[in-house]
Amino acid sequence: MTDEHEIRKIVRKSYAKVVEEGCGCCGPSSCCVGADTAEQISGKIGYSSEEMDAVPDGANLGLGCGNPLAHAAIREGDTVLDLGSGAGFDCFLASRKVGKTGRVIGVDMTPEMLARARQNAKKAGITNVEFRLGEIESLPVADCAVDLIISNCVINLSPDKARVFSEAFRVLKHGGTLMISDIILERDLPAAVLSSVAAYVGCLAGAVRKGVYLDLIRGAGFSDVEVLEESTYPIELMVNDPTAQAVLANLSIPKEELRRIGDSVRSVKVSAVKRK
Repeated sequence: MTDEHEIRKIVRKSYAKVVEEGCGCCGPSSCCVGADTAEQISGKIGYSSEEMDAVPDGANLGLGCGNPLAHAAIREGDTVLDLGSGAGFDCFLASRKVGKTGRVIGVDMTPEMLARARQNAKKAGITNVEFRLGEIESLPVADCAVDLIISNCVINLSPDKARVFSEAFRVLKHGGTLMISDIILERDLPAAVLSSVAAYVGCLAGAVRKGVYLDLIRGAGFSDVEVLEESTYPIELMVNDPTAQAVLANLSIPKEELRRIGDSVRSVKVSAVKRK
């Protein structure tokens, strides 16, 4: 069994490849998506054309599974933290809402992603966003420092989700909100899929059951944990998710089982509040 350090190493290396080769959508494979496909994916998961046009070129890599900002009540002057900020797509959208008196912090563990995000911010003249190197299980952010935490299809990749939510609770101010888009499962994946360590760079293999996911959030201390939206997320849309592609290409999986796997993959938007 590969340990957590090795899993993070695999994920970091794979997402560096996303930047280098222009891959997208939850995890890299030999088939990478371009800007047009990234926009198509983003449109299908809840981003408007206006939002996509508002960010610097190269910020949208088509990596999400939803739009965590769709239900986020961002106020001018807020401090927003993005867990797994990638090339800065959601950070730049949030920066427009917090205004000059607010700020946005993006945390990512892949140096290549951070370099792309910082380059994007510089060329667009965006000064109220900063990007920090770090793991979402150990955030480089002070206690009670942020008003809102967002994350888009990243926590499913963590081998220690309980720690992620504990860290999120720590850095949020009292009354602060957690707003997440992520992939969860209605049913367990077949053992053959789960045993593929290399596939952990994909959204699908790292996902857990919905009840487990919500309990982890509550266990960190959050209140008012609520699923705001839930929909099927066709694995065919996960064009560069190696787990999804392995499932689709595995001829040994009966059609009925393949249908069950596809039906069990869900995209959810979850909110929670730090009350105490």
